[in-house]
Order: sequence, then C-alpha cells, then structure tokens
Amino acid sequence: MAQNEYAVRLEHVTKTFGPVVANKDVSLGVRRGEILALLGENGSGKTTLMNMIAGIYFPDEGEIYVGDKAATIRSPRDALDLGIGMIHQHFKLVDVFTATENIALSMGGGSFDLKKVHEKARAICEKYQFALDLDQKVYEMSVSQKQTLEIVKVLYRGADILILDEPTAVLTPQETEKLFNVLRKMRDDGKAIVIITHKM
Repeated sequence: MAQNEYAVRLEHVTKTFGPVVANKDVSLGVRRGEILALLGENGSGKTTLMNMIAGIYFPDEGEIYVGDKAATIRSPRDALDLGIGMIHQHFKLVDVFTATENIALSMGGGSFDLKKVHEKARAICEKYQFALDLDQKVYEMSVSQKQTLEIVKVLYRGADILILDEPTAVLTPQETEKLFNVLRKMRDDGKAIVIITHKM
C-alpha cells in the first residue's frame, strides 16, 4: 500500500446515546506514515469517535474504511484483525503478571510458548527502542512503562493503525518526549497513528 493512501477513514459517521449526539456526520482519515492529533476539550466526542474504529461502539450512521475496503467493526477483536489497536487511558493489565505474561494473555484462548512470546516481544522493543523489562511484574512498573507495555501488546498482535487516548496525560515532560520519539519511529515505519488529546 502506498504511503499516501488512507490507512483508515471515517465517512459521515454519527453516534448518539439516547438524546445525546456524541458525533454528527464526521469524516476524517489517517494515512500510513502519519501522526494525526485529534484535539478538543473533554466531552467533545474524540474518544467516542475513535472507539468506533476500535470496535467498542458501532456507528449509527456512516461507513468506516480500512485501506480501500468498507469494514464492519463490531468488537476490539474485529479491529485487531484489521490491524487496529487502541491504547486506552486506563490500562488493561494484570498487575501480578510480568510484561511477557500480559502480552501472551492479550492473545486470548489456547496455549502459548512464553519463550517465543518473549523473543518476539523483545524484537519489537529493540526495533522501536522501548525501554521495557519483559520479565518485570506490572505492579513494579512506572506509569510510563505500563503505557509502553500496552503499545507493545498491540504491536505484538500486528497492529499498524494505533490510537492513543490522552497518552501524555499521565506522563512527565521527559516521558512525553520519549513517547513522541517512539511514535515518530513507528510513523517512519509506515504506521498510522492517532493521538487523542485535549492539550496542545
């Protein structure tokens, strides 16, 4: 796929919750090799919009295209099957497990070889220069390390469209700078990245 093609597009998407209109007739696209910031105040519907791409909500109207094909995304698993991963503000990690065990757990059902999971995860960490100890338990990690683990989890599952919800809200300026360096590396690797934020 060419770099300038859209990785994912929303066309005339509307989402309501009872009488509340969260998104009305919204169209936007993000290209491969691009970082897109979705900027707006809290409650403006940014996360709701991205939750439709991530399979958490289903649009009332409109279409979602992944690449050049219309996609029906009814669950986060559908989204991941299409290469879409969302890193939420509230991390979905098991505190008493190691980073590697959390990555393995995210694969869902069946058995897995922890050694193979560790090797593949280590390769991802080396590629993007993530500072993550894969044998460390989650409860020993800083917030920044937990966020890094969530990013590695979706990359491990093959995501090349990443959505980060308020990723800098919990980070120090130094950690934020590190995160943006990593995001630039992923962008240069042809990934499409959306950052939801309420601050410039």
